[in-house]
Amino acid sequence: MKTMLKNSTRGALTLLVFAVVFTALMAGTYALTRSIVQKNELDAKTALLAQVLPKGSYDNDLLAAAKTLAPVDCQRLNVEAGCQLYLAKKGGQAVAAVIETVAPDGYSGKIRLLVGVNRDGVVQGVRVIAHKETPGLGDYIDAAKSAWSEQFSGKSLSNPTENAWKVKKDGGAFDYTAGATISPRAVVKAVHNVLGFVNGQRANLFGA
Repeated sequence: MKTMLKNSTRGALTLLVFAVVFTALMAGTYALTRSIVQKNELDAKTALLAQVLPKGSYDNDLLAAAKTLAPVDCQRLNVEAGCQLYLAKKGGQAVAAVIETVAPDGYSGKIRLLVGVNRDGVVQGVRVIAHKETPGLGDYIDAAKSAWSEQFSGKSLSNPTENAWKVKKDGGAFDYTAGATISPRAVVKAVHNVLGFVNGQRANLFGA
């Protein structure tokens, strides 16, 4: 009986030592890699933001120039409360804004977008950053799949006209792929919504 109790105690202590050592190793590894992981995440986000603005059009750190929006503005953009936009500056002057928005009516769910708009209200670039659209059909809205999103560059509330902010199938100005119109419809509507938002916030974002 004493031998069994001694063996059980020894086994429990051995497991405890292993657990403590393993936990210490995991904590040490996390501490050593945390800063590297965070830096990589920030670098990736910076690179993604830069994709919707022309190279050389700004000279500041976009992440450092993040601006938290009011809940009503986040709701207007269909994103979660506490959302941010990123002001691009050159020579200290705000020249463009990168805005995250969501098209809630994609074929397979929400489509998350980044839209770059300059102080004149002209789209500089659009990137789909997350979606669940059908592979090989509706996913052509993704820049990694095709150049479809490039057609938004240079567009504004007046170019094309209000009624032309639709896909061509609906009488608008934007291309689409036959058999997959729901995804591009959602993106066109979301980008147009961002332009309306920027137009209403121009003074706050860019000054007089």
